[in-house]
Amino acid sequence: MSKGKIIVGLSGGVDSSVAALLLKREGYEVIGLFMKNWEDDDSDEYCSSRQDLIDAAAAADVIGIEFEAVNFSAEYRERVFADFLREYQAGRTPNPDVLCNSEIKFKAFLDHALALGADKIATGHYAQVREFLGEWQLLKAEDGTKDQSYFLHRLNQAQLAKTLFPVGHLYKRDVRKIAEGAGLPNHARKDSTGICFIGERPFREFLARYLPKQPGEIRVLGTDRVVGRHEGLMYYTLGQREGLGIGGVRGAPEEPWFVADKDMTQNILWVVQGHEHPALLSGGLVARDLSWIAGRAPHTHWVYAAKTRYRQPDAACEVERVSDTECEVLFAAPQWAVTPGQSLVLYESRVCLGGGIIATRQAQCA
Repeated sequence: MSKGKIIVGLSGGVDSSVAALLLKREGYEVIGLFMKNWEDDDSDEYCSSRQDLIDAAAAADVIGIEFEAVNFSAEYRERVFADFLREYQAGRTPNPDVLCNSEIKFKAFLDHALALGADKIATGHYAQVREFLGEWQLLKAEDGTKDQSYFLHRLNQAQLAKTLFPVGHLYKRDVRKIAEGAGLPNHARKDSTGICFIGERPFREFLARYLPKQPGEIRVLGTDRVVGRHEGLMYYTLGQREGLGIGGVRGAPEEPWFVADKDMTQNILWVVQGHEHPALLSGGLVARDLSWIAGRAPHTHWVYAAKTRYRQPDAACEVERVSDTECEVLFAAPQWAVTPGQSLVLYESRVCLGGGIIATRQAQCA
């Protein structure tokens, strides 16, 4: 007897394939579903969706499960990509993977799966979910180097109640061993990077297709000194070092330059020298567009751990104030390159509480 019907989001990668394999072994009725979410430039060299589809279908065949493909390109463009462009145009640096998860993988995909009669969905994300005291919790993965709870922090109770993360308790090396032992053709496939569903490509060139270049001056922060020209503020992010085109400035110490701020009104890119320049450090921030997994905000004047970017070590912080619209957080130690548009995610031990979009930061100096 089947333990239930699970539809697994098969991406073509090893993680989602092993997720499907493990569920099949546990006795679930498993169906693999490939999501196509980008088709603007399928013909160019950077779009990998055709190969992803081939790899996903091949894995499903080896596992011995049904397989289908569904196109969510319209939903992706409307719910994710439009916001992605608006944020860059406003001078912020968005994280499309966060919105992609909440709007596509755990909304459009979940709705589609439930309409097909699924009891739950599953993905290859490195995270864990559990029911605790009548609530669903999102937990960090066992493999801390692969933990993806940061990207999942906008999920709610209804979504978590219908979601499984079968590889969340495993280390990546063990996932690959399981895949190899089962004869999965993608057991050694390289992990995907780049923009969610769009893939790896020259980012500035890609963004220029949608947002026209607006060249301007690069100045040293706090002065009128011009040290270069930029192609458009949307192409740069706080803390960026590469691609500034600044070098050999007479009289300047031989230290690397970093983006410290943007003036959207005057179209100026402000830079400083040295990784530890005070202008790159923030003692706190304000986040908006909040989303709390339990449906309620965390306590004020309580110590939590925070991440302001993926793969960042946990930073001790205190929630100074929180309302329905914004949350102010103060850090125990200054944080480097806190970037508006990125996500603030709060944790209590291994439990992800949720978070919001960084709106402003408290710089250490002007």
